[in-house]
Amino acid sequence: MKTLVILAHPNIDVSRVNRRWKEELEQHTTEITIHEIYKAYPDWNIDVTREQKLLEAYDHIILQFPLYWYSYPPLLKKWFDDVFTYGWAYGSSGNKLHGKKLSLAMSIGDKKENYSPEGSVSFTIDEVTAPFKASINHVGAIALPYFAVFGASFQTTDEEINQSARDYYRYISKVQNEVENLSV
Repeated sequence: MKTLVILAHPNIDVSRVNRRWKEELEQHTTEITIHEIYKAYPDWNIDVTREQKLLEAYDHIILQFPLYWYSYPPLLKKWFDDVFTYGWAYGSSGNKLHGKKLSLAMSIGDKKENYSPEGSVSFTIDEVTAPFKASINHVGAIALPYFAVFGASFQTTDEEINQSARDYYRYISKVQNEVENLSV
């Protein structure tokens, strides 16, 4: 099974984590396709038909992005609004995403311990990502567990970032294997 990664980073060239993740995934292009929406749509004019056809071609889709203000980057929000249309993604005849597996891969600036009721954020990542899961459920897709690296804004070493890239690829491989085994 091939995986489509929708990469939504507004400045990937200066990103340490998302850029390294992208480099890792580029070594596996026979099984993973990376689609960078900020590079594809610098003018923010999204080709909805192109995006919908791309999504239709894959059974596993990952949304990769840095968590911004406890949400997604603005172009990814616009992408959702434009691409997940009534009659295509939802509604009485909107079934194109039914049964597809969707997951999130997030770089999170703050430390993991702060994402708890007792932490400075006061919410867990599961609570922060609830709108994603609700959207995925609404279109009939299956929300898979997320992949995340916490503390990306702190003094993360190159080795920690490299390890997170290897872990990210292992995460994708594990999901692919589990989904393929379910399909047999």
